[in-house]
Amino acid sequence: MTISMYSASIPVLTTTLSNLAHIVGKGQAFVEARKIEPAAILGYRLSPDMLPFTRQIQIACDAAKNGIARISGVEAPKFEDNEASFDELKDRIQKTVAWLASVPADKLDGTEDKDITFPVGRDKTRTMKAEAYLKHWAMANTSFHVVMAYAILRHNGVELGKADYLVGANA
Repeated sequence: MTISMYSASIPVLTTTLSNLAHIVGKGQAFVEARKIEPAAILGYRLSPDMLPFTRQIQIACDAAKNGIARISGVEAPKFEDNEASFDELKDRIQKTVAWLASVPADKLDGTEDKDITFPVGRDKTRTMKAEAYLKHWAMANTSFHVVMAYAILRHNGVELGKADYLVGANA
């Protein structure tokens, strides 16, 4: 039995982003409990050449919605990338999850062999079949940025564990 493109993507991305919202919430609670200036975490980078926490959240959302948009042909919403608080980041995640829920299964199922051309860096593109793109690019890119957000919070002392990443609020 084969797995459908819809079942391989929307439920997984929804869970991943919902767990991200949980992680962001724990970061917010940490900052509030310790009376830390939120900008200290929102702008934090693990390395000088890495993107800060806020951008990790924005890109995780964009990777999920743009990946599904490319495969399904359903236009994704555009976000301003102007989030400046934990609440705004959680709202962006929620808007992304809501949009994912609006994509009909029939727009994804049967697209496995569709050619997907997407940007790679500033001036290059790459083309992959939709199934490979979903499995090896869109999902991996989303997860990478969620892991980076997790790592930034963990590095700064937020009490997070594997369960927060894997099952979030359902732990």
